[in-house]
Amino acid sequence: MQCVCQFRHVRAGAILRDFALYCQLKFYQFLKNFKLMTVGHYENFPVASVLLPAPLRHPVSVIYRFARSADDFADEGNLPASQRLAQLDNYRQELRRLERGIAPEDALFSELGRIVRAHRLPLQLFHDLLDAFSQDVVKKRYADYAELMDYCRRSANPVGRLLLHLFNAATERNLEQSDAICSSLQLINFWQDVEIDWRKDRIYLPQDEMRHFGVTERGIASGDVSGPWQALMRFQVERARALMQSGTSLGRALPGRIGLEIRTIVQGGLRILEKIDKAGGDVYHHRPVLRGYDWPLLLFRALAG
Repeated sequence: MQCVCQFRHVRAGAILRDFALYCQLKFYQFLKNFKLMTVGHYENFPVASVLLPAPLRHPVSVIYRFARSADDFADEGNLPASQRLAQLDNYRQELRRLERGIAPEDALFSELGRIVRAHRLPLQLFHDLLDAFSQDVVKKRYADYAELMDYCRRSANPVGRLLLHLFNAATERNLEQSDAICSSLQLINFWQDVEIDWRKDRIYLPQDEMRHFGVTERGIASGDVSGPWQALMRFQVERARALMQSGTSLGRALPGRIGLEIRTIVQGGLRILEKIDKAGGDVYHHRPVLRGYDWPLLLFRALAG
């Protein structure tokens, strides 16, 4: 939470652009239903939302560029795993240079170093992201929900935590609620993209829960949406919804435009879950995306919340 993150059907998605910025690298996949402006190498690079205070837009965009480029190392192209891991390790070396006060070699990390110093951002959160990207290269199955949530802790939660540090709002309670929102968004992205991930030989559905509901990898490969699959998806949707709702008060705790942005992010995730429910869990033939007609509803719900 191919997020974070191009909504081809609506250009009024400024608030929702920060799905990708708020949760993680990978939630930009969720956002590719939005049409976002083109910037340089990244075809759908979402500039920081107009709802963000102007001084924070550049720092947020740098964090996104770090996460997006590192995620591309793990996820895009046809390089062998060893080369993908080497690219990610180069990013780790750049982070270590920043930690030691040595000038980085990559211009992105020069920018990153400036915002880290200016806003006292914890570098460990960037390391956590790299660990998650590296895990995506080598780990294709998850034994249980605890193992999956450990992945979300490193793949999704760091960006939300970084943004709270930028907002000077990184209290223990806010961090906890941000983690709930970001992990839920990541789960939503997984359930939205079961078929896409299967084509990459990845299954994020916990293996023990698949066994419990009688769902097999053969069934996923064939797009079987019979009773066992529907029951499994209903369980996953309800749990992701409960996790999201446990963090919703963050959008009311933070003031002004930032709070509105978070409430809209939450409503976007919940709307995708509604669509999965409506399709009876059939994300193979009815992949849930946000459309232009969803926008007024999301905004209404965010303002009412």
